[in-house]
Amino acid sequence: MGRDRRQGSGGGFQGRRRAVGASAAQGKAMQSRLSRAVGSFTCVFIVLSGVSVAVGPASRADPSDYARPPVPLPVITPTPSDWVPKFPFPFDQTKNRVTDADINAEREMCQWFNAQYDELMRQINRLQFNRITPNGPGVYMGSGSDWDYSIGDLQQQVDIVTTNIDQSVGFLAPRAQALTQSTDHAGNVYFPIYQGESFYLLWQHLSNVNAGIKSHQAAWFTGPSVHRVLRWGSRIHRSNVCE
Repeated sequence: MGRDRRQGSGGGFQGRRRAVGASAAQGKAMQSRLSRAVGSFTCVFIVLSGVSVAVGPASRADPSDYARPPVPLPVITPTPSDWVPKFPFPFDQTKNRVTDADINAEREMCQWFNAQYDELMRQINRLQFNRITPNGPGVYMGSGSDWDYSIGDLQQQVDIVTTNIDQSVGFLAPRAQALTQSTDHAGNVYFPIYQGESFYLLWQHLSNVNAGIKSHQAAWFTGPSVHRVLRWGSRIHRSNVCE
């Protein structure tokens, strides 16, 4: 009887081990399914994000207009205007640190922004696209790459776009550098005038874009600087500071 009891006890122990093993296997299977589900969701999210970025601008502009070849942009000559800076919170707290030089610099940069920013970015984005087009500069072996400007009229496009960027950077540089930069109690640098930082960083990254294209850097290498220009340009546009 004792032996039967011990055997029963052993059988119960083995049963529990099998149950625990089965539970662990079920847990791993559940974790695997969850991981696949999360992975699928992530892929879908990335694809949809890409679609939203790609489709957004096309919904606001004629695609045939986007594909226009670049043309030289006229030189911007600042003119007197009734533009005045805005002081939303917290810039109403730094209003007393804004100088006449700040106001004149931002007024003139706004004239450039309203007249040429959109067209310049269209040209840059189109050039970036043309640089990676298959059967021109592209991804196929023997067809060149995005650093090879000898394909078709790509060098001519590069010359026009970089000249336009040079002209814009040259216009922005003295004005962005004229903006007052102050330091707060924590040692952080800030611009007292509203959107001064945006104009300053737009100028810096636009200069980086130009350097990258001129030095035949790959499109993926100059891409981050292009997106930073777009980011700060979007901030300026959405702020209505240039209205």
